[in-house]
Amino acid sequence: MKKFGFLVLLFVFGLVFPGYSHAATDTKIILDGKEIVQPSDTKAEIINSKVMVPIRVVSENLGYSVEWKQQTQTVTISKDNTAMQMIVGQKTATVNGSNVNLDAPPLVKNGTTLVPLRFIGEEMGLKVGWNNTTKTVTLVTQNSGSGNGTTTPPNSGNEGGGSDQEGLVLVNGISFSDNRLMIATSGSTKPNVFTMTGPDRIVIDLPNTAFADSFSEGQALDSNQNGQLVVSGYPDVSKIRYSLYSNSPSTLRFVIDLSSSKGYSVQNDSGLIMINLDNQSGTPAPPVGNNGKKVVVIDAGHGDQDPGAIGVTGKREKDFNLAMALKVEALLKKESKIDVVLTRSDDTFLALKERVKIAQDIKADIFISIHANSGPTAANGVETFYTRSNSKALATVMHKYLLQSSGLKDRGVKTASLHVTRETTMPAVLLEGGFLSNKSDEAALFTESFQNSVAKGIVAGIKEYLGIQ
Repeated sequence: MKKFGFLVLLFVFGLVFPGYSHAATDTKIILDGKEIVQPSDTKAEIINSKVMVPIRVVSENLGYSVEWKQQTQTVTISKDNTAMQMIVGQKTATVNGSNVNLDAPPLVKNGTTLVPLRFIGEEMGLKVGWNNTTKTVTLVTQNSGSGNGTTTPPNSGNEGGGSDQEGLVLVNGISFSDNRLMIATSGSTKPNVFTMTGPDRIVIDLPNTAFADSFSEGQALDSNQNGQLVVSGYPDVSKIRYSLYSNSPSTLRFVIDLSSSKGYSVQNDSGLIMINLDNQSGTPAPPVGNNGKKVVVIDAGHGDQDPGAIGVTGKREKDFNLAMALKVEALLKKESKIDVVLTRSDDTFLALKERVKIAQDIKADIFISIHANSGPTAANGVETFYTRSNSKALATVMHKYLLQSSGLKDRGVKTASLHVTRETTMPAVLLEGGFLSNKSDEAALFTESFQNSVAKGIVAGIKEYLGIQ
């Protein structure tokens, strides 16, 4: 599907505002430096953990036309060669004739149509910043500014931000998996890495860097540009802290808090810095995929404040996705010809662009995103999605094994314009393991026997596609 880089609408990655279950009257939306005035009777509202926005106001601010058909309950948004159509109550939309899944169906309130921000953002593209202190969403259209692909980091309350931060390398996101801290950047920077004691910790200083707008989508960042990533399941590490350490020159600091003194290695490729705690030599570790190994990225969808679909008994999609990813990882680690990297290994949130960047930066051979589905209560079964033609063969193989190992109904291999399968360049698929909205499917998805069987099936599919015996 054509990517409309200059056609921008609002996008927030599953924001959840604690204590808010109604219209977010205190939330400001800033588009290219100007606040959007929301209707007094129908404002942005959180429904089932999804942010819904009055589409007419947003569209008109961006020069779109909006057509509402009462009889069919259909809203059509159009501009130039782009047309999006959504039907109230349905979780499938069309963009220029192609079907796209929604994470929440549109609805009508006080005569105004509310639509999910996440869908619009993924389809149209947007640079988004979130200030949790002021409850402000900052939106920058792709064609505003210099057009050189860089963004100006948010000031977050610091005086004198603005133009003196231009030209800095931006940190887009971080993740911790397999005892490795990965820092995704917009370009090359030379990290200064050293240890400190009392308590033991590893410090990573990145000179001439700043937090990108997108960083706050995935990680907490307070008004003083401080935050932390809680780590669980790794006895060596308790948490990872990060902050704007210096304004002159702008320097970001990342601190790995250790349970005891530990060696490490540093791998610095353009766009990705990796601190490996499993390498004790203090010398650079071999890059992921070295010695002819195939690199497989396993992506557990959703996480943290974004629970994904909620099952009929309250079970959360994010928990199923993570459990499956960890089981697949454990099996792939036994394969001597495969390097496996998880986008997340615990209950943390990563923006979709961060997941894509991890795979791109380590030059993964394949990308597999694990999800569970939701829909009408009668809907059940497994399906596999891909976007680009170079992913079709992978989708066919993976679906064969997903179907065999799950024992659920075959819903087929389908195409869809999903961010992680569209923006990656290597073969990429999204697996839907069953419907949490279906009582029978949900009961199966959370059993050890089902998860173990499907994990083995996913690994078998990966090996067949990669030609590994």
